[in-house]
Amino acid sequence: MTDYRWVELSVANSVATLRLNRPEKRNAFTDGMRSEFVAALGVVAADKGIKALVLTGNGKGFCAGGDIAGMQARMEAPAGEVAFNGWTRQQGVHRAVTALHNMPKPTIAAVNGAAAGLGADTALCCDFVLAADDASFTWSYIARGLIPDGGGMYFLPRRVGLPRAKDLIFSGRRVLAPEALALGIADRMCPADELLAQAQAWAETMAGHSATALALSKSILDQTFELPAHQVFALGSQAQGICYTSAEHRASVLAFLDKMAEAKR
Repeated sequence: MTDYRWVELSVANSVATLRLNRPEKRNAFTDGMRSEFVAALGVVAADKGIKALVLTGNGKGFCAGGDIAGMQARMEAPAGEVAFNGWTRQQGVHRAVTALHNMPKPTIAAVNGAAAGLGADTALCCDFVLAADDASFTWSYIARGLIPDGGGMYFLPRRVGLPRAKDLIFSGRRVLAPEALALGIADRMCPADELLAQAQAWAETMAGHSATALALSKSILDQTFELPAHQVFALGSQAQGICYTSAEHRASVLAFLDKMAEAKR
């Protein structure tokens, strides 16, 4: 597939695996890396042959967050440019968050090692989080005098509840994999040496189902906390109408009818 420098994208069995690829910096995001990340997500979203996505990091960590060198450069900019430079950078962060969150296919974060700051936020942008037994999570922004800017203030309360999210964000404390599983930060945990294989196998089970139904279900489920019931029901009715016309629905119904007919013979 397309060659990148700071991310790696591969596809097998209808599952894309996207690897963050700055292992010497624990996959900390730079602006250039973020641009490649967004581009790779665009490729995955557009390719109808890809039915699910696994996101992981090369090397010893998932993602250490934002690159410290970039923070230093931001502080050294002329005083009159700091705010606008920061605003511009935030647009890039939000493009990446939105591209991952709105991916019309199931996404799994396979968290190897540390997911810190923006790395922890990025993991929670995915539909599911599979943590290696040596993984850890920390919303460490507070240690830099910052707030979570990669979706953490949206996703974390939805996973762990508001008081626990405040505790994790206000303290910046490190959460090891077993506690992450107990709190709901992670959905599953597995041995580190099985992480990628288990994530890909999990993705393949979802990739075997109707891409139409998966995309429509995801688009509605991601709005259910914000919408009243009647709007969710209305969106569901519209989506079901689309599903009725899909090739996957027709094929599955015909296959079921054939199986029933065969059983009666």
